[in-house]
Amino acid sequence: MNYPRIIENLIEQLMKLPGVGRRSAERIVFWLLNNPAEESRKLSACVSELKEKLRFCRLCNNFTETDVCPVCMDTTRDANIICVVENPKDAIAIEKTGHFKGQYYVLLGTISPSDGQGPEELNLDKLLAKVRADGIREVVIATDADMEGELTALHIIKILKPLGVKISRIGIGIPAGGSVEFADMSTLAMSLRSRKNVVEAQVVPAVQAVPAETAMPGPENY
Repeated sequence: MNYPRIIENLIEQLMKLPGVGRRSAERIVFWLLNNPAEESRKLSACVSELKEKLRFCRLCNNFTETDVCPVCMDTTRDANIICVVENPKDAIAIEKTGHFKGQYYVLLGTISPSDGQGPEELNLDKLLAKVRADGIREVVIATDADMEGELTALHIIKILKPLGVKISRIGIGIPAGGSVEFADMSTLAMSLRSRKNVVEAQVVPAVQAVPAETAMPGPENY
């Protein structure tokens, strides 16, 4: 015997979530059924609010409910240092360490030729404009230590070098292929403290842009 259509439809929708298989989806559905209707209404309202009210900061692309995020508005932070990360989760992970008091710039992606995503999808002109306009003295590159993260870091180094700004890369602690998001706080703190200046010898030719016919649209929603 099959579930009623309403239950089956909800199970199918829940199975679209990362890490949720059919059994997990069924447990969620029956949790909703066995709890007061108010709990379901709260969950539904939170999901709607997430899509309707959450946005990206106008200045740094981090998550925010307003035009400018709290970090960018915090006048006690060092506005002359920017930490460049791949996504908002990385910025949150670094922030939890308590060892970085500058500003952030969130790329909302990486250079990934296999996915058809080249440098042009990352809106790096916005980063360059920020570095020029705000008198930035140091850019800390904190992309992941995997292939995409390294390609992205090298391209950022290439375009920032002509500006004469100090460029550093997070140091020891993040293993090759590792992700900033999933590193523990002590490891991230150590990586920030041991960041290294980028020298000319580390710069390689800029990553070639992916042909337009194979390029994928840039990330508009996270």
